[in-house]
Amino acid sequence: MKHSLLRIAAAALCAVAAPTAAAAIPAGYDTALDGKSDAELKDAAFEIIHNLTRISSYSALPQYFMETDVYPNSDRWWDMYSDIPLYAPSFKGLNREHSFPKSWWGGDTDVNAYTDLNHLYPSEMAANSAKSNYPLGTVDRSSRLEFDNGVSTVGYPVPGQGGGARYVFEPDDEYKGDFARTYFYMVTCYQDYTWRQQYMYMLQQNEYPTLNAWSVDLLLQWSREDPVSQKEIDRNEAVYGFQNNRNPFIDFPQLCEYIWGDKMGVPFDTGGGMEPGGDPNLITPTQGMALDLGQVAIGGKVTSQLYFNGEYLTSDLSLRIYSGDKQMFSIPSDRIAADLVNSPDGYWLNVTYEPDALGAHESKLLISDGGLDGSRAVILKGECLDVPELHVCEALAPSDITSTSYMANWNAPEDDIIDYFVVTRTIYSGGDASEQKIVAEENHLLMEDFDKSEQESYYVQSVRLGYYSEPSNVVFVDHSGISGVTAEQPLSVVSLDGGVRFICSAPQTNACVYDVSGRLVTVVPEVRNNDVVDLPLGVYVVVTDQSRTPQKVSVR
Repeated sequence: MKHSLLRIAAAALCAVAAPTAAAAIPAGYDTALDGKSDAELKDAAFEIIHNLTRISSYSALPQYFMETDVYPNSDRWWDMYSDIPLYAPSFKGLNREHSFPKSWWGGDTDVNAYTDLNHLYPSEMAANSAKSNYPLGTVDRSSRLEFDNGVSTVGYPVPGQGGGARYVFEPDDEYKGDFARTYFYMVTCYQDYTWRQQYMYMLQQNEYPTLNAWSVDLLLQWSREDPVSQKEIDRNEAVYGFQNNRNPFIDFPQLCEYIWGDKMGVPFDTGGGMEPGGDPNLITPTQGMALDLGQVAIGGKVTSQLYFNGEYLTSDLSLRIYSGDKQMFSIPSDRIAADLVNSPDGYWLNVTYEPDALGAHESKLLISDGGLDGSRAVILKGECLDVPELHVCEALAPSDITSTSYMANWNAPEDDIIDYFVVTRTIYSGGDASEQKIVAEENHLLMEDFDKSEQESYYVQSVRLGYYSEPSNVVFVDHSGISGVTAEQPLSVVSLDGGVRFICSAPQTNACVYDVSGRLVTVVPEVRNNDVVDLPLGVYVVVTDQSRTPQKVSVR
């Protein structure tokens, strides 16, 4: 595959600085790995790395990428998916790419994996779209390629790979080891997740080995052929400064062999264990670590958690917020008991950012005592913005309608700053309606499990700093095409906890709600799109002047 001169120069730099076990690993951080093998070793790695300090803002990820994914001595983004030159700080033309597809676990935004920098990378938009949520694999180049930009290739898998997926994504040789070690990290850090059944291309529903056989063979091969580079070492250090956890498969390149490869059954040795009864040691947080609480609108607040773990501490840790904008940050207590920090589970400290003025703010958390020599400081950051003004999106006709899927589309107001979209999908079946809310990062979303016997609809809202826009218009979809909200089903009634929601393209009059005995429960003179009517638990039938076909709905 082709390589730009900048990438070749960077690769040469990595070759000069031959990687070793990272010297910056804090004492005691990974000694729980010692003496373990196979499943027990993987479990020990999980216990070390899954207690990460969560990145609070998905929209702020490019700010982190400025520290993790820019070429040395350059402002060019280090994009492992494309050779198109794009430059920081502008993020135009790039996506925040989940290299381990978020659809595989369901895409929930309220979990650590959603903003875990250990698998999030900047990616050129076309390559990201082509990669989709396909598994890693070797592309069969004797067949037509679905996508090839000289760095990323998408196409049919070679025999024995793909796990049933139509296509696989093959990165450049230069980055195959990077992606392999990323996947080793993800199936270890999130081994307790339940994977979505339709995306089990590389996975198994278990904590060990989590990866299926063909995936193990592929990832081990890539890891061996593309050893840890200086890029990975430097990035691992930068991510550790933000998240308080590391990718152990970068720190210890042979670790994957002890868990899945040719050293299974052999006890692992980090070479840095501490003897029982050692000196007081605060493993994490480390000196100079930054806890970025992200962006918040004026009048709001956000709370994040900082992970503490140590060993042999002899007294309580003392905490103090000092310097800078200290009045905007708070903690619930100025002490943490030593036994909590020394415990295997460690201790999570809540840190709250509640700004009273616009702008970027910074302070420090001083940590001392516990028997430690000296103190250490953690940087606290946050940014306060005006309450966002969000305009209504325009839901568009779906495209690529097949027997099992379609692409939902919409336009967003051009001048709005948007963190992400929430698409509300409603499926109508047998007189009932079920609702799903799905996060989307672009202005389109592939809807799967589209049952040919059912009709469904969608509308869209944009989200910024936790604020939602008003809902868009509603678009109905069926297998014969699109039926607009004014066509065959002008009214839909969706069940909610303690009530019902009306979905309609235009106001409806005299909404009559009957119980199953036929008794009139209430009449609403006029309902508009997304109006909610409170009702007690039960089953109801609804009609309006404009929609005489009864709509049956259950209230939970």
